[in-house]
Amino acid sequence: MGRKSFRAGTIPYVLMREIGSLIKKIRKWYIQFRAEHEVASFTAPMIAKGETKLSRNTHLGQNCHFNGMQIEGRGKVSIGNNFHSGKDCMIITEMHNHRGEALPYDHTNIRHHVRIGDQVWLGNRVTIIGEVSIGNGAIIQAGAVVVKDIPDLAIAGGSPATVFKMRDRDHYERLLNEKKFT
Repeated sequence: MGRKSFRAGTIPYVLMREIGSLIKKIRKWYIQFRAEHEVASFTAPMIAKGETKLSRNTHLGQNCHFNGMQIEGRGKVSIGNNFHSGKDCMIITEMHNHRGEALPYDHTNIRHHVRIGDQVWLGNRVTIIGEVSIGNGAIIQAGAVVVKDIPDLAIAGGSPATVFKMRDRDHYERLLNEKKFT
């Protein structure tokens, strides 16, 4: 009478749940480890989540947060302090040479450099292509394709990305001076 009965499958379910939790922790650690070791330089803290894959030509400032960033190509990427990216973002720094000696392109590639300033926020699925600079405090709307420079404090979106609004400079500078960063 004092004996408890277990439902069939209870132990395997609990075990599988614990194994799944352990796999998630290992994957999270691996993504962070890989991001820290594949960049040219970074200043802690740097947080990498999701499907983040950076390049050896990437230089990061302090307090960069990636929620799924892919950096493709061998061009240099410089990202300033207090950067945040949404999910599924991509920076493409190398292009096929369509002006070369064959069609549609030849065997050579053209490298481009990308500079992203301080306090920049990229929404989900932003793509940055080619030789561009994104200014300090800029916000790039989700789904935007950046193919030309974006000035400081601009809010841009669309394909190709265009500036449609500017941040309030006084508000931005007050928060900057108070060092209110996430």
